[in-house]
Amino acid sequence: MRVVIAEDSVLLREGLTRLLTDRGHDVVAGVGDGEALIKTIGELDAQGELPDVVVADVRMPPTHTDEGVRAAVQLRKAHPGLGVLVLSQYVEERYATELLAGSSRGVGYLLKDRVAEVREFVDAVVRVAEGGTALDPEVVAQLLGRSRKQDVLANLTPREREVLGLMAEGRTNSAIARQLVVSDGAVEKHVSNIFLKLGLSPSDGDHRRVLAVLTYLNS
Repeated sequence: MRVVIAEDSVLLREGLTRLLTDRGHDVVAGVGDGEALIKTIGELDAQGELPDVVVADVRMPPTHTDEGVRAAVQLRKAHPGLGVLVLSQYVEERYATELLAGSSRGVGYLLKDRVAEVREFVDAVVRVAEGGTALDPEVVAQLLGRSRKQDVLANLTPREREVLGLMAEGRTNSAIARQLVVSDGAVEKHVSNIFLKLGLSPSDGDHRRVLAVLTYLNS
């Protein structure tokens, strides 16, 4: 896996680099602001060496507001196959929703505290690089909590909402079954019910898992 890291804290950037390289991944570049990130990705693309995933801080110089997430959104539009995982100190719903509003593949939003859970963090980076989704449980809880007031949720049972939350974290049906201590068949039934109640037909293909989450975020 080839990774570019965008983080203005040199200490954290070097730490992330060490975590990934120690596990056999290739960190091809590290930058400290959104402008440098976009420039670096453009240069790598021109060389035919586009990375698999970008790990970027939401807040970076010069204003330390939304430079990172704006760069991430721009990169996702320019390079649909590029995975983007953003890190944030706090759950910022607007940024999470903006990031998820585009393509449903290869996107992640994690709190920086999650980096301390090394295995989960690296697994999330890999999942996003492979086109999957990785959303922090706290992000999912806040976004879905806000959406519970909307009519679109009225027909979902509490268990179905719980399953949807775990789906949004990028967990497979088997992983959800282990978490909830139920059978794989029970999870498959809940997932089917969620798709049905949210009006997601089989023609939507594998993206139905992410579309289910986006339905909540956009409700």
